[in-house]
Amino acid sequence: MQTTFDLFADTESTQPPRAEQIGEQSWVLRGFALPDMDTLLLALDVVLASAALRHMVTPGGFSMSVATSSCGALGWITDRSGYRYSSVDPATGQPWPRMPEVFCSLARAAATHAGFADFTPDSCLINRYVPGAKMSLHQDKDEKAYAAPIVSLSLGLPAMFLFGGFERSDKPQRIPLLHGDMVIWGGVDRLRYHGVLPIKPGQHPRLGEQRVNLTFRSAG
Repeated sequence: MQTTFDLFADTESTQPPRAEQIGEQSWVLRGFALPDMDTLLLALDVVLASAALRHMVTPGGFSMSVATSSCGALGWITDRSGYRYSSVDPATGQPWPRMPEVFCSLARAAATHAGFADFTPDSCLINRYVPGAKMSLHQDKDEKAYAAPIVSLSLGLPAMFLFGGFERSDKPQRIPLLHGDMVIWGGVDRLRYHGVLPIKPGQHPRLGEQRVNLTFRSAG
């Protein structure tokens, strides 16, 4: 299922901007974040200076290939005790950095374009992928409620996003994501399985040899 239409002026790309429908209530907004990119990357640097990226350990004792951090009232964490949200960064014992306004406004705008008005994220998970890093198929279900959508922003190197069904065994769509693309899914699609194939080697002109993903959620 895929529908495209012009959405907004893309200031950093020669490709025509468009939105692509990938599910009943799921969209890819191509290049949506590009007009805010300078402010967004500066804000990201400030966040990571206070809450450094780190490789967390899963309940099974494995170190994640993706390095993570968070900002906002709640941050997603994992350790031998399980997956959960916390108001405190376990690496520092301090509250997570405040979510920058450019993050909030961009997430709200993307959600509104996808049909989810009044989205107010209280958590932004920051994932850093280097070549070879991946994210296995999973559902976002550590939040207290599922009424709000998931809003995801891709930065840096391209990624192949897997967007599956409601069972892990369902064959997923393979959706290429580029710098500035955003994906929103919610409503009937909120608990779809999703993941990321291993990142291929490359050099992004602004972020170098990495992909950074920001995932906005209403977790509390």
